Amino acid sequence: MNKHVRILLVDDHTLFRESLVRLLNSESELQVVAHCATLADAKQILASSPIDIVLLDYDLGAEVGTDLLKHLRSENSRARVLMVTAGMRASAIFNALNDGVAGIILKHSDPRRLIEALRRVASGETWWDVGIVQSLSAGSDDLPSAASRVRSLTNRQHQVLRSILDGLTNKEIAARMQSSETAIKATIQELFAKAGVRTRSQLVRIAIEKYSSEWLQDEA
Repeated sequence: MNKHVRILLVDDHTLFRESLVRLLNSESELQVVAHCATLADAKQILASSPIDIVLLDYDLGAEVGTDLLKHLRSENSRARVLMVTAGMRASAIFNALNDGVAGIILKHSDPRRLIEALRRVASGETWWDVGIVQSLSAGSDDLPSAASRVRSLTNRQHQVLRSILDGLTNKEIAARMQSSETAIKATIQELFAKAGVRTRSQLVRIAIEKYSSEWLQDEA
């Protein structure tokens, strides 16, 4: 990346927050420009400083981080949000999706996965921790049912979608599946057609919002 990714960290646990600041600032392309514990402070910082990514804790004690998503949308903010959580109900994840979250990662994730997630979100991609996808599959009854159903996925399409949700690039998916990038791109286009979308981000959103019970269940 040619410039620093400017990060606002919002978390109500001081030790966790300060540890993350040290970790993120050790990466040459990342810069934590501010950190705070409350949504009120976060809104003030966002109003006065250019921010690329808000690394946002879901459980802020008396507040929930998803309330900031609504504020950002109402302000037409360009800041993207990567939410950090110890766990969320499927319905809360669904609401976060509707309000524009760019990704969700679990707090116990390896620090290297967090760095990778931030890089992907900064580049315009989305990031969904595999544990979040599993919780959606397990709690799909919490989600509104789709107005219409689409055909089920083939085994290959299922594998590619899972790999996309794992945050893998086309090259990485090809290596995982021992296939060519051209073949992977073709399968992704098939998924786009089935979901009625044009981008990876849209595919992830539709898969999670509308078709979790059909497309995200583990294969038999």
